[in-house]
Amino acid sequence: MAGKRKAIVLHEKDNVATALEPLKEGSILFATFHGHPERVRLASNIPPGHKFALEDLKQGATVIKYGEPIGRTISAVGRGEHVHIHNIVSPRRET
Repeated sequence: MAGKRKAIVLHEKDNVATALEPLKEGSILFATFHGHPERVRLASNIPPGHKFALEDLKQGATVIKYGEPIGRTISAVGRGEHVHIHNIVSPRRET
């Protein structure tokens, strides 16, 4: 029997996943990234509803959720790190 899903990737183009429950630093999750199953070790605790990176993102990289850009990184974000307002800026906040 398959385990309960703990995170979701909403679109095949996404480079972030969304936590469906509180996730602990060091946990290993499985996610489909660009059509391939990937193991991601969380680098920090992730609150429910928050995002974590599925790949290393350089400073200025586009963050993609729902298959669409939702912002850009203001610092480098490593694979498995929390992606939130402390390290991304949305187009609405740039003005």
